Amino acid sequence: MAQFQTVDEVIEYVLKKEGRYVDHPSDLGGPTMWGITQAVARKHNYTGPMRELPRNKAKQIYMQDYVIEPGFGRVMAVSMPIAAEMTEAGVNVGTSWPGRWLQEWLNLFNLQGRAYPDIVVDGDIGPATLRALNSFLNYRGKKGEEVMVKSLNCSQGARYRDITVARQKNEDFIFGWMDHRVAI
Repeated sequence: MAQFQTVDEVIEYVLKKEGRYVDHPSDLGGPTMWGITQAVARKHNYTGPMRELPRNKAKQIYMQDYVIEPGFGRVMAVSMPIAAEMTEAGVNVGTSWPGRWLQEWLNLFNLQGRAYPDIVVDGDIGPATLRALNSFLNYRGKKGEEVMVKSLNCSQGARYRDITVARQKNEDFIFGWMDHRVAI
């Protein structure tokens, strides 16, 4: 994944990855523009045709639904690379997953509680998760940040595998997901 300095750069990256209008028959999300599904656009009071969803409206939706609400913005204050990975993954697999993955990996990387205590895996990016993340990064440094991003990517790839095993129509997408969404 590219290096980012600001949340706007992260959102621009996701917009570019998601592309413009798509209405693939195998996609459960239905018509999308900039990666925003019609249901999400309607939740944000957009009533026009999806192929005309303004880029600025998509950016507002990304900020609210994929940065602020899931708590990924709080992670950005600690580690932009980790938060960027969580945001990008959340757009594609849902925002509930990356928070849980981060917590699971933090627990796995804490040396059986010697580096910092285990945290509850609930997807909530609250004070305990942020303390654990800070402790992890203080202990492991820049290399830890790189390994965490790789680890989150592993979880994202496993999620794509799982949803494709469960739903054959996702075979239309899995090669592209693994090629374009899971970084190495």
